[in-house]
Amino acid sequence: MERTRRMARNGTLIIGGGFGGAHVARLLGKAGATIVNPDTAMLYTPLLPEVAAGAIEPRHAVVPLRQLCPHAELLRGQAVALDEAARYVTVETELGSVDVEYERLVIALGSTARMLPTPGLAEQAITFKNVGDAIQLRNHVLRQLDLADADPSNARRYLRFVFVGAGYAGVEALAEVRQLLADTWRHYPRLRDIQPHWVLVNAAPKILAEVPGRLGYDAARQLHRDGVDIRPSTTLHSVESNAVTLSDGTRLDTNTLVWTAGVIPAPLISQLSLPLDERGRIIVGPCLQVEGRTNVWAIGDCAAVPNAATPNQTDPPTCQHALRQARQLVKALRGDDQPYRYRSLGQGATLGRLKGIASVGGVGIRGILAAAIVRWYHISQVPELSRALRIIADSALSLMFGRDGAELPGIDVQPATASRARSQPVTARVFQHERPTHRPGTALGLPGARPAALSALHSSR
Repeated sequence: MERTRRMARNGTLIIGGGFGGAHVARLLGKAGATIVNPDTAMLYTPLLPEVAAGAIEPRHAVVPLRQLCPHAELLRGQAVALDEAARYVTVETELGSVDVEYERLVIALGSTARMLPTPGLAEQAITFKNVGDAIQLRNHVLRQLDLADADPSNARRYLRFVFVGAGYAGVEALAEVRQLLADTWRHYPRLRDIQPHWVLVNAAPKILAEVPGRLGYDAARQLHRDGVDIRPSTTLHSVESNAVTLSDGTRLDTNTLVWTAGVIPAPLISQLSLPLDERGRIIVGPCLQVEGRTNVWAIGDCAAVPNAATPNQTDPPTCQHALRQARQLVKALRGDDQPYRYRSLGQGATLGRLKGIASVGGVGIRGILAAAIVRWYHISQVPELSRALRIIADSALSLMFGRDGAELPGIDVQPATASRARSQPVTARVFQHERPTHRPGTALGLPGARPAALSALHSSR
């Protein structure tokens, strides 16, 4: 098809429709912007554990970008090339290539699961980064229950669930899925004499290292009481289809390995010829401008964002920080050159029904109150009232009747190699040449072969 050319709305082009990028477009209001994103909705990632556990309906964890950003233009496609000299980004869409010119470029491409070169990991692991991953994990766990019921001699293998990575994602995913099984267990009378074995593997000596004080240890104690086998200072040695081997030599027979051990910037970031730090994140200054650029900004998981409130420490990849970065970036686009400064309101994690830990203003909170505070904060940050009310209703019904144990049919359980298909590296083309002269809408020939297949990038957390 013929290559077309267009100008970003109001000259502002936002690459990525995750939490950071979507909120930049929303906060720009009637000024408008053009969002380039492979999906039409923004995912609120803190709700993924509840989605996997059946406590929240999957659609309620996403917000349509056209509804969230009514004054923004959405171009559904994959950014594959950046020409800084000519100020345009090439986007591959289902209808062909589009060159989008810009005056101001915002990069908010987010991150994807970090996969280590552990033998068998990429082929066997289930990642936990998007709604598809959450639904696949849910279906997989429920199928293990059915397999154990049909094949009691191998029930212990089916009912051993290994989670690797004890940050927020890993701990909350394990706790919520464990609650799902606890609520569903009564429907499997043949399994009453068998207890599921939950294993949490963590390379660090402490789980939830991001949580200050002793709250991480409190979380570990609660998980121990719930029967979780925590393996600190341990890593994966190898992975097979029905077993994993840990770094201490322990071999665990299991059909389930969930990988939540960190994230890396979206693959395209490394190919844009922008300054990167040692972790592959875009280096930005105090006002969120990309180092050495005057009209390019970056926020979210793909950027190393300095914070004046926490000197010598960049922001962690969380939604609350991405939202504050978006607010500061909109001010910068309007001429306010104040450095970005944000001190976290607090941190916390849910550990199953009516269980949690939280730190608010330096005060540690545990139990039901902590779980309520974490849930309230998450709901308060959902940008649409209609979505927030749906989540409240889901949560109330889950509290009354337990997690919904229905498997969602028609969605195949896939290992990491398939669930990460949308995050595979693309071949980016970065041009440094004089601005081509042509009329908008005419064919534009650019050097380099057009990729035969393109994958979509994951959204920011």
